[in-house]
Amino acid sequence: MTEQSRRPRKPGKPYRRPKKDPVRILAFDALRAVDERDAYANLVLPPLLRKAREKGDIDGRDAALATELVYGTLRRQGTYDAILSACVDRPLRDVDPPVLDVLSLGVHQLLGTRIPTHAAVSATVELARVVLGDGRAKFVNAVLRKVAQDDLDAWLERVAPPYDEDPEDHLAVVHSHPRWVVSALWDSLGGGRAGIEELLAADNERPEVTLVARPGRSTTEELLDEPAALPGRWSPYAVRLTEGGEPGSVDAVREGRAGVQDEGSQLVALALANAPLDGPDRAWLDGCAGPGGKAALLAALAAERGAVLLASEKQPHRAGLVAKALAGNPGPYQVVAADGTRPPWRPGTFDRVLMDVPCTGLGALRRRPEARWRR
Repeated sequence: MTEQSRRPRKPGKPYRRPKKDPVRILAFDALRAVDERDAYANLVLPPLLRKAREKGDIDGRDAALATELVYGTLRRQGTYDAILSACVDRPLRDVDPPVLDVLSLGVHQLLGTRIPTHAAVSATVELARVVLGDGRAKFVNAVLRKVAQDDLDAWLERVAPPYDEDPEDHLAVVHSHPRWVVSALWDSLGGGRAGIEELLAADNERPEVTLVARPGRSTTEELLDEPAALPGRWSPYAVRLTEGGEPGSVDAVREGRAGVQDEGSQLVALALANAPLDGPDRAWLDGCAGPGGKAALLAALAAERGAVLLASEKQPHRAGLVAKALAGNPGPYQVVAADGTRPPWRPGTFDRVLMDVPCTGLGALRRRPEARWRR
């Protein structure tokens, strides 16, 4: 299949303007940011959703669909690339990235959602007309019609090598992980097919959305008034949103008094705050604070005790995200862009220190699916 050039319209055939679908345009914009700027979807998508809601372009159901399109496409990128490679007569690296993003969105709708085949193809072609132009939309249409000939299981039978011949490559294609991740996780588990398949499958499950009520600014009682809310399991500040719950529709989240934060992340902050301490308890440090989730909770906890948090982040743009997360904290705090390996503060300055140092990120692939493709 080759990308078709623009052709003149047949005489007498009226030109039809493409229909602008705000949900799919938003999903495309998020994927482009992830691809072009190495952005993370969990940082890019919320402001896009918020802006679209404020303009009245989308509602809660639309936001849920846009979120599924973005995260589902990123989670299954490896699988979808293998399928697209079988449908395009050139290496995928030679396909323009925006075209590939549109194709991937279409493949996810065809193979990863319950959207009817005709609707999935039609909506994606209309998206291509808007963001790529009519010529490349024809290419998208031709490729997606080829993809639509089989379901996901049938495609996996075709594109994944047999397990007995190459187990790591088979698992990489079927479960959409780079081979090096499959190898690393398998080694850590000590071998055995069942364990690695369960782990890889878990990475591709849709994560639960958990909110944090920031002390002094919000309460779990307020968050539990939301129709889709349930109490957290472990953190006293956590509230879970059931499927269909949209964080952007929660007043406290929009106003920064609450945030989206996994309970595990909340527990790390609480472990630091509650650790036994001899001596003064006035100065706290979050030394690798970006993007600011743990820092926001720590700053609120510190304020309740009359302590001050210094949030340090090496990358200036991530320090900006931290400052945004801490804005409105009830007590004093400070955000600096600094390198913790050459700190601008003296030894012994702080009474409590958290250093969530950069790592492989393999423990957060469900929440940050794009991270698996960045090595």
